[in-house]
Amino acid sequence: MSGRPVVLKLGGRVAAGAVRAALAGIDGPVVVVHGAGPQITAEMERRGIEPSFVDGRRVTTPAVLDVVRESLAAVNAELCSAIGPRALGLRGDEIGLRARQVEELGLVGDPSPSAPAAVVDALAAGRVPVVAPLAAGPLNVNADEAAAALAVGLRASRILFVTDVPGVLLDGELATVLPADVAEAGVADGRFEGGIVPKLMAAVRAARGGVQASIGATEVPA
Repeated sequence: MSGRPVVLKLGGRVAAGAVRAALAGIDGPVVVVHGAGPQITAEMERRGIEPSFVDGRRVTTPAVLDVVRESLAAVNAELCSAIGPRALGLRGDEIGLRARQVEELGLVGDPSPSAPAAVVDALAAGRVPVVAPLAAGPLNVNADEAAAALAVGLRASRILFVTDVPGVLLDGELATVLPADVAEAGVADGRFEGGIVPKLMAAVRAARGGVQASIGATEVPA
């Protein structure tokens, strides 16, 4: 591995073409962390399981975890195919991603900063690790939080959250810079809600861990 890596977090709605475009714009080693939110919700509904969320994090029962694992495996394979032969698909629970169980959410983990040997070795070999966000247990881990934990653990130079929106809206306007304390205050007072909350808090965690963080076009400095 030459230089500090960039962590690229991709949502489940990000198309293959966008993945290749995002990678083409990065010079140096890259770690990809992906979600599968839309796919998980669609499959849960197909099976008659009602989705439930708390602050953007999915409440996970054993039945939901089965859907999560299957959906993540499918998305991981699709992304590896889109990236090409350099891609190496990895599951967080198989490579030692650590997390503390969040009991009130069920089989959900709050990940700790880590630098799994499988990721470090893949980067050293010139590969692109593509990580599915699970932790030992197994536990379901929010992909934004998993990306931040890996970014801090790997001492990444930057983490970029690629989404299907241009960035963070603050009072109806696209924020170009959103300081960490403003992001936290906005979450606390309800100005931000839903799926943007884990992205914001993950960006804050990364920024305070020494990693430059961006959500689309919005920079989140510590």
